[in-house]
Amino acid sequence: MSRPNLPLNALRAFEASARHRSFTKAARELFVTQAAISHQVKGLEDRLGVRLFHRVPRGLMLTDEGVALLPALSESFDRIGRLLERFQDGRLREVLTVSAVGTFAVGWLLPRLAAFREAHPYVDLRLLTNNNRVDFAAEGLGAAILYGDGNWPAADAERVLDAPLSPLCTPQIAATLRQPADLARHVLLRTYRVQDWPAWFAAAGLSDGIEARGPVFDASLTMVQAALQGEGVALAPPVMFARALAEGLLAQPFAATVSTGAYWLVSPKGRPVSAAAEAFRTWLLG
Repeated sequence: MSRPNLPLNALRAFEASARHRSFTKAARELFVTQAAISHQVKGLEDRLGVRLFHRVPRGLMLTDEGVALLPALSESFDRIGRLLERFQDGRLREVLTVSAVGTFAVGWLLPRLAAFREAHPYVDLRLLTNNNRVDFAAEGLGAAILYGDGNWPAADAERVLDAPLSPLCTPQIAATLRQPADLARHVLLRTYRVQDWPAWFAAAGLSDGIEARGPVFDASLTMVQAALQGEGVALAPPVMFARALAEGLLAQPFAATVSTGAYWLVSPKGRPVSAAAEAFRTWLLG
């Protein structure tokens, strides 16, 4: 079936007139005369065989047919406008949506986003955060950064960064900690990874360990925020909180670290990789 020869100027004239309820205001928006707008709308009405407006003393009132036509046109023109905005210097900007674990997003990715934009100006990066769970299809993701052992079913994973864990706390609390056993006198903040504290105590040479009974957080980022407020001692990757450590807001009282996972770049297995996703991958792993 052949497509009709759509009168785009007339459709645009109608859409603008319908939004403003005025031929005069539509003419100002489209930089033409009021007579031209009226002529284009009249031609569209003749072509469709219906009236789109009732002319009333204070402007225009849509007919039932005009009410039915307006939403489809407005949505179509908006979509065209958004697409045209993605062109820059003769190239199409490609949207890439990436979801990253909050700790990695704030501690590593955000300080380097300007460098990515400079290297890849034609990638329109959209950044989401996650708590180590993503749905690629539902969220429209091109890639995700997760924390773990790299074993995710039906996904390809490439190691991005190791992030060993160590206790982090305020300098005031750190001043009371001479040896790992001193942690027994403080609240030990935790995430859902219950194995982290026992693993660190073993790495620090404390064979008996200390039972962690502090609050449980769903993300390391919020856990460390609690530590910054003096609520206790967090077990988190110092590399992700380097700025707070350098500024003296946080302290790492012990050198001992333990690795319970790493940050990985994850994508659905077997799915074609877009040019934007490949650019992000190359930059991230480089």
